[in-house]
Amino acid sequence: MKLNIVLVEPEIPQNTGNIARTCAALGAKLHLVYPLGFSISEKQVKRAGLDYWDKLDIEEHINFKEFLEKYKPEEHNMFFVTTKGKHVYSEPDFSKMDEVFALFGKETKGLPEDILQKYIDKTIRIPMREGLRSLNLSNSVAIVAYDIFRQANFDNLEEISSYFD
Repeated sequence: MKLNIVLVEPEIPQNTGNIARTCAALGAKLHLVYPLGFSISEKQVKRAGLDYWDKLDIEEHINFKEFLEKYKPEEHNMFFVTTKGKHVYSEPDFSKMDEVFALFGKETKGLPEDILQKYIDKTIRIPMREGLRSLNLSNSVAIVAYDIFRQANFDNLEEISSYFD
């Protein structure tokens, strides 16, 4: 299983740092779609990602249009994570997919509305109580990413902690 986490115009450096750390732990590729609300060299990003930056595969994209031209949603297993998603994040059968793209929008606005409408059948959501806006971006990425790997039986991840050996 190859997992791609795509952050479209993230705004908060600490979220991106935490997400980078999650991606490193899973071996997932992190795609950063510009414009960013910060520089990836900022100390808040580096601090949140700790010493995992050298273990991370990052691809940067100049804008969302360029990303969608390079990785066409019609040709890839692409899922758009949004509070307005048609499906719960655990519904798709990720275990049968060789590669998955999970896209997350900016903290203040999410993904572009026209994209969500165009790919409505590929939208997924994390259930939560009515009346609440959303979960923190880094928490949302962790929930979705780990469920994708859970469905794939945590393929290529450590199964037993060596702590007790």
